[in-house]
Amino acid sequence: MRISVLDVGSHTVRLVVADAQDGVPLPVHTAKWRLRLSERVEPGEPIPDEAIERLGDAVAAANRTAAHWGATSPLAFATAMVRNAPNRREVLHAVTARSGVPLCTLPGEVEAELTFLGARRWMGWRAGPLALMDIGGGSFEVAFGRGRLPDFVASLPLGAGRLTHEFFADEDPPPPHRVRELRRKVRHQLRDVAARIRWEGPRTAVVTSRTFQQLARLCGAPPGRHGPFVARTLNSADLGEAVTRLARLPAAARAELPGIS
Repeated sequence: MRISVLDVGSHTVRLVVADAQDGVPLPVHTAKWRLRLSERVEPGEPIPDEAIERLGDAVAAANRTAAHWGATSPLAFATAMVRNAPNRREVLHAVTARSGVPLCTLPGEVEAELTFLGARRWMGWRAGPLALMDIGGGSFEVAFGRGRLPDFVASLPLGAGRLTHEFFADEDPPPPHRVRELRRKVRHQLRDVAARIRWEGPRTAVVTSRTFQQLARLCGAPPGRHGPFVARTLNSADLGEAVTRLARLPAAARAELPGIS
């Protein structure tokens, strides 16, 4: 059976077409449409009509792409940008009407749970007690578990796009005092979650999402063209140096670094 799944994020709409046999999906095609909704919508503000139309057109294009590859109509899910919009119901209805694809949202905790499940299936039981972190544009998901599903999940309003709007919208590069303010907010929001994770004592930590992928590449991890089975690690010392370096550069200069799109 050939299936397709559509992830509507704050920056990109991503389609995956896969052959699902014996419960093991084998990807056969991927596609993405960059909408950059997070650049057009302030956190907590309604999504404007023009952005809704573009989103509907992207979902419709994904539906056509899935059909071209012989897959069923996509299972389409929207994450934090749509989930937290005051006009969420209107957005979901308009996109569904425009594209013919039913679009729904996932609660942040369910998003964390499903991401953890995917990480566990990839890493296997040998990974032991597993901690998961996933940064999106609007939210940051954390999970921990010893089994197939997590024992603990949290979804926090610490997405990359959201924090950029809140702290770095006016100056590029951001001044040091704004970076310090951002760090204070993140530490405060993560305090209880971090304490819980440390108490649980994970054996393995897994990070997912394009944000972490780019940071890992910047810190020396092999590029994506080497394939999915190459070991990739991201250690805190390298990450600390990379963050200090990134904070001093304007956006245009950051985009010139290896692995940063």
